[in-house]
Amino acid sequence: MIAYIKGKLISCTPTSALIEQNQSIGMLIEISLNTYEKIKDLSDVMLHTHLHLKKDGQTLSAFELFGFFDLEEKVMFEHLISVSGIGTNTARVMLSSMSGGEIRGAILTDNESKISSIKGIGPKTAKRLILELKDKMLKGGDEAIFESKSNNKIKEEALIALTSLGFQKNTIQKALASIEKQHATIETVEEYIKQALKIL
Repeated sequence: MIAYIKGKLISCTPTSALIEQNQSIGMLIEISLNTYEKIKDLSDVMLHTHLHLKKDGQTLSAFELFGFFDLEEKVMFEHLISVSGIGTNTARVMLSSMSGGEIRGAILTDNESKISSIKGIGPKTAKRLILELKDKMLKGGDEAIFESKSNNKIKEEALIALTSLGFQKNTIQKALASIEKQHATIETVEEYIKQALKIL
C-alpha cells in the first residue's frame, strides 16, 4: 500500500497533481479542490494517498491514486467510499465542497440539510451517509485526527512551506525545534513560519 507521496510538484490543476520522485518517476494523483488550494503554490509537497482499485466484474481493470494534503481528508474519503452508492468521484466532489472535519461534524450532528447542499448529494443519500457512518465514526477511534492539528502536523506543514522558499531542510528542522522549545503555545503554521523566518 502507498501511504504517501513526497516529491517535486511539476504541475497542478483543481483535480490532479503531477509529482516527480527521484527525478525519474512522475506520479499523476487525483486530488480535491481543498488539497489543490493548499499545494498550488508549493514546489515540494507530501500527499497522503489512497490507492483505489477499479474492477470490471471480478477483473481488475485499472487503478487510481488519490492524494490528500491533510490526513483528516484521507480518512473522510475512505469513510465516504465505504458507503453504498458513493464512488470516488462523488467523495472527491464532497471533499471539494467541504473539509473532512465539516462533513464529519454534519454527520455526527445529523445535519442532513448541510450534507444534501453538496452538489449531487440528495436527501436520501445524506440520510444514508449519516446512517452508515455515524456509529462507525464514533467507534472508529479516529477522533484525534479530526481535532485541531497537532504540533507535529503543524511543523510538517511549516517545513514544506519553508522548503519551497529555498531554505535547507536540516536548517529548517533545527529552527523549528528551537521555536518549539521557546514557544510551546504556537498553534498555527503561519506563526511557526513567522518565527522561523526570524532565525533562518
